[in-house]
Amino acid sequence: MQLNDRVVVVTGGSRGLGREMANGLAAAGGRIVLASPETDTLREAADEINSRFGPGRAVWITADITRKPDCERVLKTCIDVFGGLDVLVNNARRAMRGPGLPPSGNSLPFWESNADIWQETVHVNVNGTFLLSHVVVPHMMARGWGRIINITTSLDTMQRRWNSPYGVTKAALEAATMIWAQDLVGTGVTVNSLAPGGSCDSDPNRPFNPNVTLLPIDIMNPLVVWLASDLSDGRTGERYIGKFWDPNLPPAKAAHNCLEEPVLRAAPTKR
Repeated sequence: MQLNDRVVVVTGGSRGLGREMANGLAAAGGRIVLASPETDTLREAADEINSRFGPGRAVWITADITRKPDCERVLKTCIDVFGGLDVLVNNARRAMRGPGLPPSGNSLPFWESNADIWQETVHVNVNGTFLLSHVVVPHMMARGWGRIINITTSLDTMQRRWNSPYGVTKAALEAATMIWAQDLVGTGVTVNSLAPGGSCDSDPNRPFNPNVTLLPIDIMNPLVVWLASDLSDGRTGERYIGKFWDPNLPPAKAAHNCLEEPVLRAAPTKR
């Protein structure tokens, strides 16, 4: 699977799954634009890619995707540096754990949740993902080809008690994936969602639990490359799970085995 210099934006690309997917996409021949508010780790992530896969393979831009001017700067950077944009990996999210958050993050009964954290999470995970997609899709449509890949989570995470607002925002992205895919039919731009299929070894602030086996941090790399490539032409409005990828199968068969039923399924109208 080769990307042949396709230009890929990875939001939240300074750490964790975003950084690992960016390396996987670069290894397959992608040109990477890393976007995040975290300047120091963002620069380190770009330097890592360029040292591993050759100078000029990655650039970085400090950006807050909840601000439209920042989203416009991301697109302008792609055009100025690499001549355009082909793929958007919507990976950015407001962390559930980290500086300024309790050890359990915001995993509380919803009426006990910190209202500011709730609104910030929705603003980044849902509004920010919409805003950057909103800015870049007309460019993709004009080129007649494009990919939007929304990084989501397991169905259990979207429904488990005490798991809002994070679970709520990821369910919203699944709905957005299905709606946007239908909006873009016939344009050459596809929209799919991708989830690891479990907790990954990607969060340095995760409390250690000897009873939990974490998935490797690169679990989604083959699928994100497949979704970003020409091999996924015509596949849209679908949900894929990274842990089911079998490297011993041809890519089309391996990807088919990773398909999961959409989170939402329209029921027939009863008369």
